Amino acid sequence: MEQGQQADGISLLIYYKWKIAASMAFAIILFFVALIILPLADGIVLGLVFAYVARPIFMKLRRRRKLGSMVASMCIVLPLIFILGAGLLEIINLMGWVVDNQSQVIGSIFDFIREIDIPESMNDELEQLIWNVSTSFFPILSKFGFVSYARSIAMFVINLIISIFVCYFLLADGERLYSSVVEISPQNYHRIIDRYAYNLDIILSGVFIGNIYAALTVSITSLIVFYAFDFSHILALTTLIFIASFIPMFAGYMVILPLAILRYFDMGLESAIIFFVVASIVIYAPPELILRPYLVSRRSHIHPLLLMLAFLGGAFVGGIAGFFAAPIMLGALMAAYRVYGEELQTEKNVD
Repeated sequence: MEQGQQADGISLLIYYKWKIAASMAFAIILFFVALIILPLADGIVLGLVFAYVARPIFMKLRRRRKLGSMVASMCIVLPLIFILGAGLLEIINLMGWVVDNQSQVIGSIFDFIREIDIPESMNDELEQLIWNVSTSFFPILSKFGFVSYARSIAMFVINLIISIFVCYFLLADGERLYSSVVEISPQNYHRIIDRYAYNLDIILSGVFIGNIYAALTVSITSLIVFYAFDFSHILALTTLIFIASFIPMFAGYMVILPLAILRYFDMGLESAIIFFVVASIVIYAPPELILRPYLVSRRSHIHPLLLMLAFLGGAFVGGIAGFFAAPIMLGALMAAYRVYGEELQTEKNVD
C-alpha cells in the first residue's frame, strides 16, 4: 500500500488478500485434520497425560533419550493401562450382562431389600421406586450395549495403543517440539511464552503427577486387598478406586464404604469391620496421609471444587478424553491468568 494513501477496510482486504486466503486455507485444512483425528482423541489425550506423569522418571534417564523414554513410558503406561483398560472393559462387560439379565438383576435387588427387614409401608414404596428407575434405565443401557458395544471396545483398544506411542514420542521429542513452537512465534513474545509454560507446568504438576501416583498406589494396594477378601469383579472395583482417588474432593472411601456395607449384609458385622479397618489402613491411609502430600510438592493452587467440576464435566461431555482434557484446559486458563497478573504487576513496578 502506497505511503500517504488512506487505508479503509476494503483496501486492507485487497492489499492482504493472499495472506487472508492462505490463512483461511490453513484454517480449513486444520479443521479437517482435527475432524479426522477426533476419534483418536482419547489416545492422544491419554498419551499426553501419561507423558507428563512419566516425565520425572524420564528426567533421571534423559542421557539416553530413546531408552529413557521407553523405560519411563512402560513404568507408567503399563500399570495404568492394566488398571484402566482391564477395569473399564470389565465394567462394559458387566453392563452387557446386566442388559441381558434384567429380570434377574431386579429380582436380586428386591430379595436384598426384603432381607433388610424394612417396614412394609416403606418396602412397597422402595420397590416401586426401584421398578420405575429400572424401567427408565435399562432401555437406555440396552440401546448403548447393542448399538455401540463392539465398536466401543475396538476403539478403546486402539486408543490405548496410540497412547503408548504418543507418550513415547512426547518424552523423546517433547523439548524439540516446544522449541519449534517458540521459534516460530515473534521474538518479543518468547519471554511471555516461557513464563506461561512455566506456570502451566506447575499447575499440571499439582493436578496430575501427585494425584495419579497416589491413585495408582491406591489401586495396586486395593487390588491385593480385594483379592485377599475374595471380592468378585476385582478389576472393575480397582478402576473405581482409581477414579475416586484421582478426582479432588473424592476418595477411596466412596468405594470402600459401600463395599463394607454390602459385606455386612452378606457376611455379618465382624467381617465388614475387619474389611473396613484393613482397607482403611492399607488402601487409604498411606497414599492420602503420606504419599499425596509428598508428591504434590508443587501445588496447582486451583480450588478443588473447580478441579472436581472439570473432571466430572469433562467426562460427561468428552468421555475419557474429556476427563483428562478438561483439567488441562482449566490449567491453561489459570496459567494465562497468572501470566497476565505478573505482567500487570511488572508494569506497575516500572511506573
